[in-house]
Amino acid sequence: MTLDLDPRHTARLTISCPDRKGIVAAVSQFLHNHGANIIHSDQHSTDPQGGQFFMRMEFHLDGLDLAKEQFERAFGQVVAEPFEMNWRVWYTAQPKRMGIMVSKYDHCFLDLLVRKRRGELDVEIPLVISNHDALRGDAEMFGVPFAQVKVTKETKAEAEQEQIRLFHEAGVDFVVLARYMQILSGELLRGLRVPVINIHHSFLPAFVGANPYRAAFQRGVKLVGATAHYVTEELDAGPIIEQDVARVTHRETPDTLMRLGRDVERQVLARAVKAHVEDRVLVSGNKTVVF
Repeated sequence: MTLDLDPRHTARLTISCPDRKGIVAAVSQFLHNHGANIIHSDQHSTDPQGGQFFMRMEFHLDGLDLAKEQFERAFGQVVAEPFEMNWRVWYTAQPKRMGIMVSKYDHCFLDLLVRKRRGELDVEIPLVISNHDALRGDAEMFGVPFAQVKVTKETKAEAEQEQIRLFHEAGVDFVVLARYMQILSGELLRGLRVPVINIHHSFLPAFVGANPYRAAFQRGVKLVGATAHYVTEELDAGPIIEQDVARVTHRETPDTLMRLGRDVERQVLARAVKAHVEDRVLVSGNKTVVF
């Protein structure tokens, strides 16, 4: 006889802490003692002697003998505190709420909407914010709320406060910059209080400016690529989540380089968002561990 376990009735536990003996045993024993069934487990140590330890564990809640609040309180006291853990539990029955910021480029934006509709991304999208109105119709076609917040040099501070207010009202868990062509200030990042994921072509910093693909064409590049990373106050220097490249030849034009680059951008951003949604990314300083 096999148990008919609900795949949505699971939780994901992520942990980072100083490495020492007994961490895996303590976590596993605690879950076993309270009736949880571990179904996936990944771990990494930067150095067994004084390094940092990272773990992602997924387990079924069927059979758990504690309510969620009791479970988290007990885990914190019995396991997390003695091992000095930074930890979090996410229950998969509750999809993460993804806010999106976009300008006029639609390739990453539409890709996320399609993947969400197909069930490839287990998220809710309560709000899209744009500094232009060009993509309102696309958002409405997918049934996604859309708000335009115009941004000028003179009104940037006020616009960012409005963006913070709108995202707080929408209750977002994280924000994706799907080619949002504005630099986010430290005040905005601190005000949002949620992770922000950005995508950019990997020509940075070599090819900056309004037309990096033409600059790359003039240099005769043989690779185009993209980088997805968490946003920090230091421009395009946040912890990297995902990267990829595509080979190109001398036959390419600036237009074909752009098309190939946008294909890579779509794929890289989708993989980064999926990894974040599934709690596979643990940040360690300016780096990430991605399970």
